Amino acid sequence: MEQKSYRSFYRKLAWIFLFGISMGYFEASIVVYLRELYYPEGFSFPLKLIPYELIMVELGREFFSLVMIASVAALSARKLWERFAFFIIIFGVWDIFYYIWLKLTLDWPSSIFDWDVLFLIPLPWIGPVIAPVLIAVLMIVVGIMISRRFACGETFTSTKTSWVFAVMATGIILYSFMRDIDAGLHQAIPKEYAYWMLLTGLGLYSAGFVHAYWKSDDRKKKNSNSDTTENHLTHSPFQP
Repeated sequence: MEQKSYRSFYRKLAWIFLFGISMGYFEASIVVYLRELYYPEGFSFPLKLIPYELIMVELGREFFSLVMIASVAALSARKLWERFAFFIIIFGVWDIFYYIWLKLTLDWPSSIFDWDVLFLIPLPWIGPVIAPVLIAVLMIVVGIMISRRFACGETFTSTKTSWVFAVMATGIILYSFMRDIDAGLHQAIPKEYAYWMLLTGLGLYSAGFVHAYWKSDDRKKKNSNSDTTENHLTHSPFQP
């Protein structure tokens, strides 16, 4: 990576991180108000009933939070996978700093194993704080590695294998969050979280990314060898 490109990439990355950190604060501030209204003695399960109108507002807020992240990612890059990389970086930073801001404002969570409502679309996602944090860390690492390739003038493409792994991982992790319908919708105490599902999903995500990353390197080498061969033939002394 040239020095100029190097500086440009990390400057852009700094702004991406700053946006994710700011989004984390905005979401945390909303949760501070909601918990003051519905959990003045401290957040805990079973969940309390919230008016339908507020639930719809929360669903809208979560949806448009994703729209905001996608918009910034789209403005930050031109190519699809580079945009995807910035999207998951912002998402990961947002998720981690959401809990950091809650810790600073509410002194919650007391432990990374405390349970939380993670998302509401299409059903409530519930699980220990450590689960979304680990996923967020993986998203940030993968996002930086992909975006850095584009900053170096390289590319990144998916493979059929990586798609299969990603779909399997997504299904397993989403099921781990939404399988406890009673705790999510019927004010019950959560069942024990299936950590093996989380670890399996993270492993599949990692394997799929590594496979796609290696294949992208293979394509780069093949293209480089092809260009070298063409140049050699073009300058062959046996050509008339």
